[in-house]
Amino acid sequence: MDGLEIVTLVNSVIIPICLFLIMMGMGLTLVANDFKRVLTYPKAVGIGLTNQLLLLPLIGFALANIMPLEPEYAVGVMLLVLCPGGTTSNLFTYLAKGDVALSVTMTAIASVITVFSIPVVLSFSLIYFMGAGSAFELPVLKTVLTLVVLTIVPISLGMLIKRYAPRIADNSQVYVSRFGVIFLTFLVVFLSYVQRDILVEALLATGPVSLLLNLSTMALGYYSSKWFGLNLAQRTSVT
Repeated sequence: MDGLEIVTLVNSVIIPICLFLIMMGMGLTLVANDFKRVLTYPKAVGIGLTNQLLLLPLIGFALANIMPLEPEYAVGVMLLVLCPGGTTSNLFTYLAKGDVALSVTMTAIASVITVFSIPVVLSFSLIYFMGAGSAFELPVLKTVLTLVVLTIVPISLGMLIKRYAPRIADNSQVYVSRFGVIFLTFLVVFLSYVQRDILVEALLATGPVSLLLNLSTMALGYYSSKWFGLNLAQRTSVT
């Protein structure tokens, strides 16, 4: 098996399977009342989505203009800030002992909205940073199906296990946490290896803007949540 086949195998098989297992493991920690509480107190969801869907893209656009970036990297910043949280944000919330139900709810809502917002805003960004003639097409159906398969289905399975086999669910949680950490470490090492030819150049070019983007938006998420009176677990999820 050559390098390209290994990369294809990891991207198309190993990573999706691992994410499926991690999401199912997070479902082991959830019950239906967790989501009912989120819907009963929608303030946290509103604050989180405002940060992610409005303020995060605005900050990313400002940094992409202010920082000395090549057009391709500027578009990369915009793609990054336009994407929904995804399954890994739920994993980080889980590992940080945040409100997982809140994170999953925000991910689901944001993923539906961004299916429509990403093509519009990213197309504008391509033209703005790279000139006319740039084009982008989002596979809407594939995006929605991927969200369902990697988030809703495994979390639902985990919740069913929690409901009907609570002892198994409770005993499995520690292993899920350890597996998540190992998987994230593997993913970082793997992606660094795949991109090794341009890794140093890319880090030097995008490191400062990445650091500023992360620090500023995480601080905004935390302190805006604190100002509006969210509890620590909710603040962690929004951050």
